[in-house]
Amino acid sequence: MTDTRFLRRPDGRLAYDLWDGEGPLVICAPGMGELRQSYRLLVPKLVEAGHRVAVLDIRGHGDSDATFSGYDDVALASDLLALVDELGGPAFLVGNSMGAGASVIAAADAPEKVRGLALLGPFVRQPAGAALLGLLFRVMLVRPWGPAAFLGYYPKWLPGTKPEGYPEHLARVRDNLRRPGHWRAFVQTTRTSHEPARQRLPEVSAPAVVVMGAADVDWKDPEAEARWIGGQLGAEVVMAPGVGHFPQVQAPDLVAAAVARLVGRAT
Repeated sequence: MTDTRFLRRPDGRLAYDLWDGEGPLVICAPGMGELRQSYRLLVPKLVEAGHRVAVLDIRGHGDSDATFSGYDDVALASDLLALVDELGGPAFLVGNSMGAGASVIAAADAPEKVRGLALLGPFVRQPAGAALLGLLFRVMLVRPWGPAAFLGYYPKWLPGTKPEGYPEHLARVRDNLRRPGHWRAFVQTTRTSHEPARQRLPEVSAPAVVVMGAADVDWKDPEAEARWIGGQLGAEVVMAPGVGHFPQVQAPDLVAAAVARLVGRAT
């Protein structure tokens, strides 16, 4: 049974849903512009496997506050570790996009609190041409056309057949940007650098699995990026054909199986 709670942090509160279970704790973090409901199709499979599952809204997104001074990977990593402490970890971290970079930092900062990493569509380093792309992205997101530009780009992250509940979820993503302070928080989040995550990769000792969509538009060669990350972490690499940036919603069975193998290796 789900239970929505709030984690108190120095600058505000973070919303998370919690499903009780007798198995290992699994904490899921979405990425920039996404909400905890991005895991709506994966969570039932993790719960069915017996896990205790928590899914977080990152800073300035969803039901979390937009009152924070920082919105980057390092800040999110500290939030993940705070939630591990709140729920009585250690935990397996499932991170999508910048949530993956934050999970890497958390595993390096506190290896005793992180039993394993499932990195989905991960950003753990800056892509080629990141400076120019970042500048173009900032221009695109300038109000008043910024929210419309982002929502126009959003479907590219989910190529092919849209997942169950897509229209409702897209409306939720749109409404999130209209909440007081949330657009400002989102724009600050787009300025995140993933260099801190790249620097911490050699320090990660937890077992890991990388799940990358073969049609992820954020990478020129998604498989090459996945293989590079896998090589850095000694991780299993799983490619999801026809899947974009959100494997947790486009290929939940594949991700659930990968998490099950990860838990099996770590226990």
